[in-house]
Amino acid sequence: MEQTRIELLKKLTEARGISGHEDEVAAILRAELEGHVDRFERDSIKNLFAIKGMGRPGPNVMLNAHMDEVGLYVTRITKEGYLHIGKAGGIDDRLLLGKKVLVGKDRLSGVTSIKAVHLSTREEIETTVVKADDIVVDIGAKSDKELAGKVTVGDQITFDTAFGTFGDGYLVGKAFDDRVGCAIVAELLKMDWPFPVIGMFSAQEEVGTKGAMVGAWRYPPDISITVEGTIAADIGEVKDYQEVTSLGAGTVLTIKDGGMITDHRLRNQLIEVAKANGLPWQFKRIPAGGTDARSIQLTKSGVRALAVAVPSRYIHSPVSLIKVCDYENTVSLLSKFLAQLATTEA
Repeated sequence: MEQTRIELLKKLTEARGISGHEDEVAAILRAELEGHVDRFERDSIKNLFAIKGMGRPGPNVMLNAHMDEVGLYVTRITKEGYLHIGKAGGIDDRLLLGKKVLVGKDRLSGVTSIKAVHLSTREEIETTVVKADDIVVDIGAKSDKELAGKVTVGDQITFDTAFGTFGDGYLVGKAFDDRVGCAIVAELLKMDWPFPVIGMFSAQEEVGTKGAMVGAWRYPPDISITVEGTIAADIGEVKDYQEVTSLGAGTVLTIKDGGMITDHRLRNQLIEVAKANGLPWQFKRIPAGGTDARSIQLTKSGVRALAVAVPSRYIHSPVSLIKVCDYENTVSLLSKFLAQLATTEA
């Protein structure tokens, strides 16, 4: 994998941006794409648009990935200086205990905490899942007065997870859902296409695809490709038919998920391109979850929409894994598909 792509992924995954706080991610993408697109735009909900080739012949093609990550936010500050939390997006409460986090604009270090195991009853330990409402973040403050001007209700709390390599060809980090999609869309926007291309890096996907619901109306596309990081459950205790996708098996193509059915003709064209170029691909084997594609598909009189993804273990958690080969194969497959689209949809 090219070092520049590794560096971009590192910047994006280590950036902080729960739903509604996407500015840091948008700034990285804008800097990366400066000089490669004609112009940038932001809208009221904080979607970032990277536009190139408007007015050229051919279909308007939207390349979409979402900027926000699942995380937490401050709901209350106690007199003792502890922070109560709420969840932004779908996070399993079982994953929240004992995690290092960063709080607010100043990236204050903290840890999620409850009372020690020594003070818990056997029933609490063996049968109780501690709810997010009962967890606090400790940032080493002695009182709420000490936090005045540093932390306020509504501040974002993100997981403090470093990007790095792992095992044989793995990358480890937070927010591969969907910073890996952002990186791939950025790579595709650096390439030249003979048709109009709208890069939409959307906001607030993790709380109901709200950014895409609004943003696709700004530049209604004819064809849309949403690029995601999706569930890979290829781990020991999961039954074969529940694995959804597998790491190392190539780009994930969605037939149907919890929100939409993808365009059959475009999906079949994508499969033919993969076969012709010897690129691995796999179907998403359980129709779980949903993506921005469902909102984009319903724009105006309807959009021919695809959802493709890089498989990722442990999404919606503080740390996840992807394989370099899946990332590279997805860039290659989509670039070749778009090249063919230039002739078939002209």
